[in-house]
Amino acid sequence: MGNLLADVSIGSIYKTPLGQSAGIGDLISLILRGAFSLAGVGVLVLFILAGISIIRGAGSGNPDDAAKGKKAATAAIVGAGIVFFSYFIVRIIELIFGSTFITNPGI
Repeated sequence: MGNLLADVSIGSIYKTPLGQSAGIGDLISLILRGAFSLAGVGVLVLFILAGISIIRGAGSGNPDDAAKGKKAATAAIVGAGIVFFSYFIVRIIELIFGSTFITNPGI
């Protein structure tokens, strides 16, 4: 008796090109694009929360809350730098190999 899991066509069941015309590389491209988008949203949320914390700390006269907000803002800036730097590394890899697996996936 053969392996039945290998005979399941996920692409036809879920109406997706993955497994039919697209491969694992396209799936990784989608995951990376989603990860970059989520990281950008996370940085935005962290900036907003840091600003609220700085304003609340300055308004209440509590320098500890303001310092926590400044640390959160610094972490958001560093995180944004890491995300943008990693995106540019991916773009350089695309240019070197002549591919567009992130910026224009096959799906």
